[in-house]
Amino acid sequence: MNSLDPAKLPTEDDADKPLPLKDVFISILASFIGVQKSKNQKRDFSRGRPMQFVIVGVVLTVVWYVAIYLIVKLVLKLAT
Repeated sequence: MNSLDPAKLPTEDDADKPLPLKDVFISILASFIGVQKSKNQKRDFSRGRPMQFVIVGVVLTVVWYVAIYLIVKLVLKLAT
């Protein structure tokens, strides 16, 4: 499909819809590595709800730290 497919273009109705949770997760993951498209940033600020970003950011941060902790514990256990 062509990237300019009219069915894929945002409509005025989309501006009123809240941002899907999947898009919030993708935006937060992009922010973890410091990369975000300008188009997505504008979408986040216009349709996103701040509390969604806060909650998902905290959850992903906790998951990140728990994963690092478990990896370090595993490596230390294997090293001994």
